[in-house]
Amino acid sequence: MAGKGYLVDLTRRGEPVIPTVASWEDLDRLPASDRYVVKPAAGADSIGLEVIDRDQLPTRTGAGRLIQPWIELRDEVSFYFVDDAFQDALYAPDPQRRWALETYEPSPDDLVFARRFIELNTLEHGIQRVDAGRTRNGDLLLIELEDHNPFLSLDLLTEQVQEAFVAATIDSLLRFVATAAR
Repeated sequence: MAGKGYLVDLTRRGEPVIPTVASWEDLDRLPASDRYVVKPAAGADSIGLEVIDRDQLPTRTGAGRLIQPWIELRDEVSFYFVDDAFQDALYAPDPQRRWALETYEPSPDDLVFARRFIELNTLEHGIQRVDAGRTRNGDLLLIELEDHNPFLSLDLLTEQVQEAFVAATIDSLLRFVATAAR
C-alpha cells in the first residue's frame, strides 16, 4: 500500500474502514462530527496528523491531505500476517497509549475482518499488519493496512510465537526468491 489514499476508495466501496475523504468539499460523505482527523495521504507513523474542529477544515486541508471524522475508539488491534497466513495479534486496550500493546486472542469474526483486507491487498509475499479500531459498540474499522513498515513488537510475544513468526517470514522470503528466479 503506497500512502493512505486507498482509505478513500474503501470508504466509497462501503468497506468497514474509518470513513475517509480527500477534500473538505466531500465532507457530506462522512458522518457528522464536531472534530476531525486530518493527515497526510502519504504519511506514516502519525507524522502530520492533526485533530481539529470542524470550522478549521477549510484552512487545514488541501491536496495530499485526508479527512476523517473523530471516532471514539474502545481499543486498537493489530493483526499480523505473513503472506496470507495469520500469525498473531496485539492490542492497545487504551487507544491514548497506542504502543502500550498486549497480546490479544482474536475471535473468529475478528479474523474474518482482518483477512478481508489481506485479500484486498495485492502483496503476495511478506509481512502485513492490519490495524483496526474497535468502536464503542464493538465494531472493528480499518485504520490502516501496513505493508511498508509493519512495526512488529516481537518482543511482546512468547518465544514460541516469535519463532513461528520468524520461520514463516523466512519461508515467505524463500518462496519470493524462488518465484523471482523463474
